[in-house]
Amino acid sequence: MPMQRLWWRATAVLLLLTGLFVAPASPAQAAPAVNYTNPIAAQRADPHIYRHTDGYYYFTATVPAYDKIVMRRATTLQGLATAAETTIWTKHASGVMGAHIWAPEIHYINGKWYVYFAAGATNDVWVIRMYVLEGTGTNALTATWTEKGQITTPWSSFALDATTFTVGSTRYLAWAQSESGIATNSNLYLASMSNPWTLSSAPTRIAVPTLAWEKVGYAVNEGPSVIQRNGKVFMSYSASATDANYALGLLTASSSANLLSASSWVKNASPVFVSNSSTGQYGPGHNSFTVSEDGLSDILVYHDRSYRDISGDPLNDPNRRTRIQKLYWKADGTPDFGIPVPDGVTPVRLASYNNPASYVRHWEYRARIEANVAPLADSQFRIVTGLTGSGTVSLESTNFPGYYLRHKNFEVWVEKNDGTSTFAGDASFFRRTGLASSAGVSFESQNYPGRYIRHSSNLLYVQALSGTTANADATFTLE
Repeated sequence: MPMQRLWWRATAVLLLLTGLFVAPASPAQAAPAVNYTNPIAAQRADPHIYRHTDGYYYFTATVPAYDKIVMRRATTLQGLATAAETTIWTKHASGVMGAHIWAPEIHYINGKWYVYFAAGATNDVWVIRMYVLEGTGTNALTATWTEKGQITTPWSSFALDATTFTVGSTRYLAWAQSESGIATNSNLYLASMSNPWTLSSAPTRIAVPTLAWEKVGYAVNEGPSVIQRNGKVFMSYSASATDANYALGLLTASSSANLLSASSWVKNASPVFVSNSSTGQYGPGHNSFTVSEDGLSDILVYHDRSYRDISGDPLNDPNRRTRIQKLYWKADGTPDFGIPVPDGVTPVRLASYNNPASYVRHWEYRARIEANVAPLADSQFRIVTGLTGSGTVSLESTNFPGYYLRHKNFEVWVEKNDGTSTFAGDASFFRRTGLASSAGVSFESQNYPGRYIRHSSNLLYVQALSGTTANADATFTLE
């Protein structure tokens, strides 16, 4: 192994142990498919999942009673759904930290665990401030936890949703807070840190809810979360009331810019992740980011509800669920959040084996391959049990649930299942090892054996194959 690689590996291990480095997913254009089943956890809002160097994912979230901080861990993301949950801290019986225990986040910094959370007081539950716990021990669930106290900011006002990250050698804290003289419920702020519970710079206000979609019900920018890639720092955040209007926005800065200058941050004019009535997901927000088990894919973690209408204050509705799905990246290096996918197995994309920048998509219901697909969900399909059973699979559209890839006169379309045996046969396929590569996959028609889904002049057909080109046309990579 070259000395340079040995040096990098040793340095990376040291940085991981000190908490100064978070390994991003591989920057390769294609990353293997990841499959999870949603939701991951019922009645768990504001989810935060941290992948540690011990091979475990640590998961914490807000509980409906707002009275404690819970945590679970597993070696897989799906394993978090059934992992035992431990209470690591309980609210105070009186005074500060005695009410509204919200939005805990778990981090590992310089050999110790830290949990950031918001809390009110028993004499006024809306005196929300940010606090920090420090844990000593290899396993956060069994660590010894001590209170490091409140994170002090220049304003004695509503403050919550602290998150921490590093760029270069500088550690930052981002959070949401109200500020006197600004007619909003909360804005986003950023400061550098001298240690995990103390700010070392004056806060910079980097975002204020000024756009119409950020001010539905409440004028809110909150719940910041950071992912870094392609020389950029991307900060997602949540906006509007915590009902079906809740949505994610995005701020972007260059990783070489002065992050403590508000002018370094550019806000997307439109939300990047919103409710979707087709998939039955409402109010997606307060997200975090983690990576897949193989480290090659970025994973979006968030909460939402399975219904739109809420009786009364949405904060009193306990049914926000933790969900996860793959985060994709556009050709310009920016994240593509897509849509909140349906409950159940998460979808994949089918990349053409011999035209790998192109993906199977539907366009006016005709199936084709195309590069730079927008919207992303047009190219996402759930591989589900075949409509005919018998060891087959069917490919269900993500943004049109109940619609499937099916062949009609040997052309492939995306159409709604009409419940007939003809449709079931046309929409069922045998999943085969890729005809051109064992790393890929091919789909043989169930009712026309020997015919496979293939692309020709960018359109999809079900055809009999002859020759290496045809085999390559009928091979796809799942991403």
